Amino acid sequence: MNFKEFGLNESLIEGIEATGYENATPVQEQVIPLILSGKDIIASAQTGTGKTAAFLLPIINKLIEARSEDQVNALVIVPTRELAVQIAQNLEGLSYFTSISSIAVYGGGDGSSFSTEKQALSRGADIVICTPGRMIAHLNMGYVQLKGLQFLVLDEADRMLDMGFYDDIMKIVSFLPAKRQNLLFSATMPVKIRDLARKILTDPAEINIAISKPPARIVQKAFVIYENQKIPLVKSLLTSTNFKSILIFCSKKHNVKQLTMELKRSRFNVKEIHSDLEQQDREQVLLDFKSRRLQILVATDILSRGIDIDNIDLVINYDVPNDGEDYIHRIGRTARAETDGVAYTFISEKEQNKFATIEELLGKPVEKESIPEKFGPTPAYNPRSRSRQGSGGGGARRGGGGGRPGGGGRHFSGNNNNSRRRGPHGTP
Repeated sequence: MNFKEFGLNESLIEGIEATGYENATPVQEQVIPLILSGKDIIASAQTGTGKTAAFLLPIINKLIEARSEDQVNALVIVPTRELAVQIAQNLEGLSYFTSISSIAVYGGGDGSSFSTEKQALSRGADIVICTPGRMIAHLNMGYVQLKGLQFLVLDEADRMLDMGFYDDIMKIVSFLPAKRQNLLFSATMPVKIRDLARKILTDPAEINIAISKPPARIVQKAFVIYENQKIPLVKSLLTSTNFKSILIFCSKKHNVKQLTMELKRSRFNVKEIHSDLEQQDREQVLLDFKSRRLQILVATDILSRGIDIDNIDLVINYDVPNDGEDYIHRIGRTARAETDGVAYTFISEKEQNKFATIEELLGKPVEKESIPEKFGPTPAYNPRSRSRQGSGGGGARRGGGGGRPGGGGRHFSGNNNNSRRRGPHGTP
C-alpha cells in the first residue's frame, strides 16, 4: 500500500518521499487508518516492523489539521534515551516540510539541556518524546503545558514495566487531560500490559503484528565497509562469482541509477527498475529478468514485496533496509520454490545501528565477511558505541516549511544533537 493512499497531508507526503519510503509495512497499513479515525490502539509490534512511523505519521497529520498553540499536543513515553533520540530523528525527517515542532526529553545531559527542555515544555511543543523520570522532574516543577494534549503514546510498554516504570507512567497520566487518544505499543502482551491498557485506554482496537523470519535455505552474509567501497565491491562480487540471476536493492532511486550506470560502464548485463519508469517499461524489465535474458536487476523496494520470480540466485542489499520487515522481504526474493539462495548486505558506518536492530529481530548475528585487501581498510562493526555517541539532549524544533535539507526552521537551541536542523533521514 502506497503512503499516498492514506490521504495524508501533502507536506507530510513530501517528508515521507524525502526519507525514501514508498510503501507501508503491515503494521502501518493496519494502524494508521485506525489512528486517523480516532481509535485508541493496543498493538503488539517489535522494533523494526515500522511501528514508529505507524504512530508518528497519523499524529503529525492530525496535528497539521488542528493543534493547540503554546501547548504540548502529543506525548510519546519511551524506556530509554537511545530510543527517544531514534524516534526524534525519525520525526525530524518525516515532519521536515511541515511546521510541527518536537523535542526529546531525557536524562543524562547537563544543566543547559534541562533548561532547553524547560523552555520548550513551558512554551509548548507539538510532539514531546520523553523518558519517564525526566518528564516527572519537569512535571513536578509545574510549568509543563498539557491542558491541550491530544495524544499519549506508550512505546515499548513491556520494557518500561520491566524497568520498573509503572508508577512513573501512572503519575504522568495523572497530569493529562481525560479526553485524549491513547496508543500503546509492546513487543509482548503479558498480563501486566493488559492491566495497564485497561487503566489508560478506552475501547481500544487490538493489533498483532509478528515479524516473519527469512527462509532457512538463505545463506546470509554482510560486508562492513565505507560508502565509497560499495560500487567497487559490487563489481568484484559480480566478477568473481557465477550467479545467473542477481537482484540488487538500493534504498534510494539515486543510488539505483548511479549503480546501474557504473555497472553498464563495466559491461554487465544490467537494468534498473524504480517508480520513475513507466508501467510498461517496468513490465518489460521484469519480463527480461524473469526469462533470464537479463542477469542483473537493480531496484528500489518497489520489488521487495509481491514479486513473483523464482530462481533468483543472489540478493545484494546495496543499502541496509530501513527496517526488519524490508530486510525479510528483500532477501526472501531468493531461496524460493525450495531452492537455495544467497543474500549479501553492505553496511556503511552510518548504517550500523540500523543493521544491529535487524540482527536483533533475526535473533542472531549475520556473518561478517572480509573484503579483498586491494580495497583498503574497512571500519569496525561497533553499532552500539555509535548509538551511545548520539545520545545527547534534545531541543524542540519545527519542520523547515519546504526549505532545503539543512535549512533553518524555528527551533529551541541548546548544546545537544537535536538542536540543529538536519535533512530528512531515519526509519518510519
